[in-house]
Amino acid sequence: MTKQAPTCPLCGTERIWKDGLRQSRHGDIQRYICRECGYRFSETSWNGSDDPEHVQRVHREPLNTHSNLLSNRQICVTQPTGAKNLAKVETRPEKWAAGATKLDSAAVKGKIVEFTWNLKREGYSKSTIFNFGYLLRNLVKKGANLANPENVKDVIACQENWSLNTKRLMVAAYNCFAKMNGITWNPPRYKPTGKLPFIPLESEIDALIASTGRKMGCLLQLLKETGMRIGEVLALKWTDVDLERRVILVNNPEKGGNPRALKASGKLVAMINRLPKTNDKLFGKMIPKTAGSSLIRLRKRVSMKLQNPRIRRIHFHTLRHWRATMEYHKTKDILHVMKMLGHRNIQTTLLYTQLVSFEGDEFHSAVAETVEEAQKLVETGFEYVCTHNDTMLFRKRK
Repeated sequence: MTKQAPTCPLCGTERIWKDGLRQSRHGDIQRYICRECGYRFSETSWNGSDDPEHVQRVHREPLNTHSNLLSNRQICVTQPTGAKNLAKVETRPEKWAAGATKLDSAAVKGKIVEFTWNLKREGYSKSTIFNFGYLLRNLVKKGANLANPENVKDVIACQENWSLNTKRLMVAAYNCFAKMNGITWNPPRYKPTGKLPFIPLESEIDALIASTGRKMGCLLQLLKETGMRIGEVLALKWTDVDLERRVILVNNPEKGGNPRALKASGKLVAMINRLPKTNDKLFGKMIPKTAGSSLIRLRKRVSMKLQNPRIRRIHFHTLRHWRATMEYHKTKDILHVMKMLGHRNIQTTLLYTQLVSFEGDEFHSAVAETVEEAQKLVETGFEYVCTHNDTMLFRKRK
């Protein structure tokens, strides 16, 4: 006979989570927790009966008198909810209504998990779902009461170490959470002042790449040459890379961007060929979070070794800014840069392309007497300047 799925004895819903096992003289008892009201209960069979009986396992607490204790500390859910040793369990729904503030609270965890699942159902991107969930958990750690919007405002306002942009993102995450949970509030307005992006020198980027391993080095070189987002790079499959024609297809653009085909250099193709082909993706099961943690440790080590604190400011999106700026400086064609970045709105591209004045910068120079030599120089980033006495002159910014 098929065992019937348990339902919450308090509210009757079937939205139940397993909550571990508890050992007893009758064997292991499966514990459950209700996702709707936070009620915790156990399901077991007694006296050899095939019919499941919901039995509430409660916390044992010292009471004022021994006579107040029931002889059997297993309270059936049919017993009145006023039973004294059920008091702690009964307060779980009340904790969420009053605003549980501990991250390990099952009610808060359940609400955040349900919120992220709803974001996925609504078609939000993976990065947005991850970031919004992270921001809400961070709010709870700071003592925010997610059921009380005024308390959320106070907690955000008291964080002096947060930038205006961080507070704006917190408000956006909670605003989405409030809409999905029917919470009415007037979100505060945080308008961060615009800042120019950090544009590192190419020598600093190359020094960082040269200090990495095979996989991370290829990842950074790919970001440097193409200006792709980290999520787009980690979503690349081997079928998206044409090594013979040196073309990389971005078939999974983020942020509602356009798919595009990007050219790869011979150096990048050689680095891709050295990657292990153990997965259908170029970088296997690597995710942005683990890649970002590896980059933080790497740039710290390189920065200390070279005594260059600027290297610590390089992150994955910095390479996108760098590529867009360099491409715009070279071509002065904003539409070309817009197509390369996959933007749908040219106003977005303008935020990435800062016309940097490179006057006075130093250059590496090189000469080529044959077409093959000139081709190798172009592939390594040198720009053609002129031809003198049948010799081609090239230069590359240091």
